[in-house]
Amino acid sequence: MDKRTRDLSDQTGITHEGARFALPEIRVSSVGTLASLVGGLIVGLLVAGRPGVDPWVAVIQPVGTLWLKGLQMTILPLVVSLLVLGIVQTAAAARAGAVARRTVGWILGTYMVSGAAAMVVMPLWLRAWPIPGSAAGALSGGMAQSAGPVPKLADFLLSILPSNIMTAAAGGEMLPCVVFFSIFAMAMGRLPDRPRAHLLGVFEALAGVMMVMIGWVLRLAPIGVFALALSLAVRTGTAAIGALAHYVALVAGMGGLILLAAPVVAVVAARLSLGAYVRALLPVSAVALSTQSSLASLPAMLSACSRLGVRPAVAEFSLPLCVALFRATGPAMNIAVVIYVAHLTGTSLGLGAMMAGVLVAALAELGTPSLPGAISFVLSIGPVAIAMGVPVGPLVLLVAVEMLPDLMRTLGNVAMDVAVTAAVDRTAG
Repeated sequence: MDKRTRDLSDQTGITHEGARFALPEIRVSSVGTLASLVGGLIVGLLVAGRPGVDPWVAVIQPVGTLWLKGLQMTILPLVVSLLVLGIVQTAAAARAGAVARRTVGWILGTYMVSGAAAMVVMPLWLRAWPIPGSAAGALSGGMAQSAGPVPKLADFLLSILPSNIMTAAAGGEMLPCVVFFSIFAMAMGRLPDRPRAHLLGVFEALAGVMMVMIGWVLRLAPIGVFALALSLAVRTGTAAIGALAHYVALVAGMGGLILLAAPVVAVVAARLSLGAYVRALLPVSAVALSTQSSLASLPAMLSACSRLGVRPAVAEFSLPLCVALFRATGPAMNIAVVIYVAHLTGTSLGLGAMMAGVLVAALAELGTPSLPGAISFVLSIGPVAIAMGVPVGPLVLLVAVEMLPDLMRTLGNVAMDVAVTAAVDRTAG
């Protein structure tokens, strides 16, 4: 790690390994959760329609509901604490020099474009390939609601700032809370070093406690998912399987769009040869697919940038920053998930709700460190769903199949990391 990278680490808490804060380590088995989903569906299909099964389902179903509530109770405090830490770090990174400012600019711009793409494309895809009728009832979890009046744009603008932050937090109003604490984090940067450090310690401690709690909840994911999947299969039969396959295909396709946008950035903004970029990215893609981790792919990305002629000083500075702050597929795929759930539950989404989703999705990605897929899924998509007024209940089954779209997430993220780093090097002269 050269001096420029060490300087970035000192100012922002980013190391060459991409770590940001001393958060507790949490291990979540995506394979175990997926196996529980499959097992619950199979058992439910086997016992469906048999006499005496309904009383047993009535006992098992509340187990899944309790697990869902355990997830919901940690979302707001964890998102708020990580958001404050992430914005403070992003502001510190932007002060580290011209290369850092260009990298942060690319990150924020890509986030907004990524979210806007999902806002436009996902509804079109759902019209072209609608959710199967029987499957919609299967995955909605009984949360289908009649479409009420779509909020007007003026109502959305008035809802951005809370008149009382405590009331907004108590009511689960995600967008006002996110906006308030974003401004709060920026104001923290104006404080002298000592009080700012004290406040950062408070938010880091809060994030750590919430991480421990959500880790406990997610350790029970196999039990909660099995209970929900079993009761779902008893009610709906094989329709749930078709719905999950349809969901995975559309959400992974949204990540594929971001993956296809990476070569465009490399060719247009970085002025690289398309063939050279694709050849350099092949080893990176192999590591990304095998590890499902942008952090583990960092050495391969540094090697790819070297083959593409990116200056080492820029690559060793920009790539760790991208690994810590940049998940290009995040806003697109997260908003796609929420729009899918909105269609499942019959929730109307107006322009204001969509704009709220794009804003919260971008800010949530800044505040979400590199974590296991299930935790990132909850932290990134839960706030977006709440901000857009979409029920979060169906997410508990979708998290079980997250390891499948997560492959596309990782591929798209590393491809865009390399393209953006090359573009930063190009614009840095």
